[in-house]
Amino acid sequence: MAGGKETPRQKLIGIMYLILLALLALQVSSSIMEKFKFLDDSLSFANDNAEKKNDSFEKGIQETVSKNGNRPSDVAVLDKAKKVRDEAVEVRKVIEDLRAQLIKVTGGLENPEEPSSMYKGAKAETEVEELMIGINKSGKGYLLKTEINEYCDHLTKITGDKYDNIALDGAEDKRISASEKDLKRKDFSELNFGQTPMVAAMAVLSNIESDVLKYESSALAKLAESIGADQVKFDKIFAAYNAESKVVAAGTKYKAELFLAASSSSLKPIYSADGRNLQVKDERGLNEFTATPGAYDVDGNCKKSWNGKITFKHNGKDTTFIVKGEYIVARPVIQIQSASVSALYRNCANELNVQVPALGSTYAPSFAGSTGGEFITGASRGLITIVPSAPEVTLKVASGGNAIGEQKFKVRLVPTPAIKFLINGTEANEKQGYSVSAVRSAKIEVKGDESFTAFLPKDARYNASVVEVALARGARYVGAPLTFKSGNLDVSQLLQSARPGDRLIVDVKKVQRANFHNTLEDVKIPTIIKQVPLN
Repeated sequence: MAGGKETPRQKLIGIMYLILLALLALQVSSSIMEKFKFLDDSLSFANDNAEKKNDSFEKGIQETVSKNGNRPSDVAVLDKAKKVRDEAVEVRKVIEDLRAQLIKVTGGLENPEEPSSMYKGAKAETEVEELMIGINKSGKGYLLKTEINEYCDHLTKITGDKYDNIALDGAEDKRISASEKDLKRKDFSELNFGQTPMVAAMAVLSNIESDVLKYESSALAKLAESIGADQVKFDKIFAAYNAESKVVAAGTKYKAELFLAASSSSLKPIYSADGRNLQVKDERGLNEFTATPGAYDVDGNCKKSWNGKITFKHNGKDTTFIVKGEYIVARPVIQIQSASVSALYRNCANELNVQVPALGSTYAPSFAGSTGGEFITGASRGLITIVPSAPEVTLKVASGGNAIGEQKFKVRLVPTPAIKFLINGTEANEKQGYSVSAVRSAKIEVKGDESFTAFLPKDARYNASVVEVALARGARYVGAPLTFKSGNLDVSQLLQSARPGDRLIVDVKKVQRANFHNTLEDVKIPTIIKQVPLN
């Protein structure tokens, strides 16, 4: 319901009205009748003031329409305001006639010379029921209900706002608890005028009249708002400019348009762009978004546009202005610096530093969707470790969830390591050999490519995992060969059976590499057999 605001006095009277109705139900003493008379007088006084206010409201509408030049749309509003006033007057006349009839059928005033004096039949109930309820519900209370609720319906049609019915049956009145079944079964007339003293019935009528006047005031206020609705009045003027570009190269022309713009504090436009509602600041919509990549031309530029709307109420209808903005997205340059190597090695931790200088401090990199291996984000912005598992790796770069571009890398295999056979800590002399007693220790040493080891030391840890060592005499082995699971070779057992002219034959069968994950992988190596003569 579009009801008007109540004054503090009206609120106080409403509270008193509810309290006195409750006291009435308790059949209290006749002193309460005086309280009802006071309530009736207070409501009547408030209603007279509200009537004067509404009359001034109508005159104010008429003056405004005249000042605006009696425009047809405003004259139509004035006609509606007059209709609201006329219908309110008719309803009030019905109420005043009923008040006069109640006074008459209950004996009139105690002092006819004093309109505010007490009623002679203030406690009369039967006369009230006969007039307002009647035989077989033929009383005037039912006509009153029809008049009042028709008035509410008319206001709804005139203003477009919903005005709920004032005259309610017990089943419709939400103020009555569902547990009060007797009251819920009563209709409007029975609820307000059944077993009701005359003075209380007068207060009920004054309260109904108060609701009618509040509705009237609300409807007039609604109509007053629509005066000049088809005129857009701008009360805020400011200077603005539109430049072709904020970035200008030295030696080129800078172009900008300088103009006056205006806005209206009375309008509440809705700003949107590409379906998004925009934040409003200083009566202007702020269209802010992150530019996304597109089909770049040979110069690395992509032409794009956005569609904006500004919508506000105009002459009772939505009025929309369309704005189209064009802009160019420049392809950001992705700079990739390697913190490890100049190329990516398969199954190794290749550390890269990926930066996009054009984004500056807004750069918030992510690499989701990259393919061809494992991608581990580093602790610092832009650092990423790539562990390739395919011949080619695609690194997809995004910032703040928006795609920037991608970079493809070829993947090379890890260089074959060098394998050396050491005797007594130095590389074995396969030509001159050693005396049997001179051999104190033997070892297979596996070393990675020098450049690979320097840049990726965590991925260049090798070990001979299967080495077979035999003692040969002529074309035969002396005893069974020994198999070692590491590069440390204990050949003392073989040397116990050695004679001058025998040979130590070392066959490196398997080499493994531990990567940065400490995961072991077999390394493809050529057949490596070392032969050392024993003197």
